[in-house]
Amino acid sequence: MDHARIALVTGANQGVGLQVAKELVAHGVTVLVGSRDHERGVTAAAQIGPGAIAIQLDVTDAGSIAAAAERIRREFGRLDLLVNNAGISNTGKGDRTIADYAQTSLASNSSLDEVRAIWETNVFGVLAVYQAMLPLLRESSDARIVNVSSGVGSLTANADPANPTHWMFGPGYAASKAGLNAMTLAMMVELESTDIKVNLCSPGFTRTNLNGYEGTQSVEEGSREVVRVALLGPDGPTGTFTRWENATIPW
Repeated sequence: MDHARIALVTGANQGVGLQVAKELVAHGVTVLVGSRDHERGVTAAAQIGPGAIAIQLDVTDAGSIAAAAERIRREFGRLDLLVNNAGISNTGKGDRTIADYAQTSLASNSSLDEVRAIWETNVFGVLAVYQAMLPLLRESSDARIVNVSSGVGSLTANADPANPTHWMFGPGYAASKAGLNAMTLAMMVELESTDIKVNLCSPGFTRTNLNGYEGTQSVEEGSREVVRVALLGPDGPTGTFTRWENATIPW
């Protein structure tokens, strides 16, 4: 199989990122399996098999990002697909349920240190990776950026009291995804005169470490939209925010 396209998936050693990496490799894409812990990335890449290559990448560490970009330039000379998947939901939830955690994550009582840590990965980390990888994406004849967001980041949807996630919209994870959406819009605006496509998508409520495995979907189900969008060809759309299958999420 000719693994012609080169992709980087951040946070690809577990959960949705790992599943996305598996499926992209199965579709003939060479996938750089980004992992903060390099050994976990090596294990994940070995699990996926030929076409998967571990790369150390901590999205909160400028040196790590720069080293990853330099390695990609040295070994491949370009990047065709960037999937910004790495994200955290909390730093202090522990074994508490999402409902219990939400009560200590309100605008009035959230730990600012925790909010900053979440935003550092989910918002600033994505922007930092984008800035480092954009020169490599410009070297591609068919480049696409896919940012993995969440429906809980939709300001329009969550402003509605009838929305099922309205009650848990707080300054940590939910607001960080709204921040990510805003960063993505900034990328879309910057790149709209170029051939580089930018898409946002939501995996839905998937059973992963992110939510203490309380999700209602499997990682296979949760990865479907990310993979669908990641595999869109050069004539595929840009500027979209969707969930499975190609259903528009309001900003």
